[in-house]
Amino acid sequence: MPTLLLSPRYTPDSIALWHAAIDAGWGVERLHGWRLPEGVAVDEPVFSDEPLLALMVAEGLGAHLLEPTLDWLTTLPARHLRRPVQFTTLERARSLPGPVFLKPADDKCFPARVYASGAELPALDALDPSTPTLASGPVSFEVEYRGFVADRKLHTMSPYVRGGDIARDAHGDWPAPPGEPDEARAYLDELLADPAVDVPAATVIDVGRIAGVGWAVVEANPAWGAGICGCDPHAVLPVLRRACRSAAELTADDRRWLVAR
Repeated sequence: MPTLLLSPRYTPDSIALWHAAIDAGWGVERLHGWRLPEGVAVDEPVFSDEPLLALMVAEGLGAHLLEPTLDWLTTLPARHLRRPVQFTTLERARSLPGPVFLKPADDKCFPARVYASGAELPALDALDPSTPTLASGPVSFEVEYRGFVADRKLHTMSPYVRGGDIARDAHGDWPAPPGEPDEARAYLDELLADPAVDVPAATVIDVGRIAGVGWAVVEANPAWGAGICGCDPHAVLPVLRRACRSAAELTADDRRWLVAR
């Protein structure tokens, strides 16, 4: 039986997933440290929205987590990017002309934003020069949607960012104008049907509409480390389950997407 492992933080996401897991007949454990409580055994762990917790606890349980490679975005055909994107290092990014959008490819060690040039990046003595970095041409995403994907099938989707701000309203809802969710879903379905697009068996893909251009991929993230926004928590669960495998369950394709940290 799957067991959803949650952090001590009672967030809206964790509460929604807790209820969904109970509805699905799963076990649920809310951890209060970086390991399972004494006497608690978990045969099939499942993680959500706490990357550090997932990485540390999964290792102790002998579980394997799937995630997109750090350079995944640059492997996509240009038709799905609709702006130039390159994978580089922080040191090399400092020499890039601008304006340029720069973000850490892995963690949040420096602000992801548009820089006048790479020279504006934080001093190298404060950061590892080899820090993986993504650089892209500046574009304006009018809206971004988040989709939970397993085995190239979109399970659930929600608005994520609108006009640069989180798309949740004052009531905790994630509203969208008529027709827009259908557009986002149609584009993500098109992406997943493209044989030139390589994706892990389970992942989260963010897509967005670029002003004056159209729909494109924003980025991909580990399913076990992403917020669910307004996605259906019941539909999120099978994606989270597929993203965490025992050694016996790993396929040859899964092994290409194992966490390497």
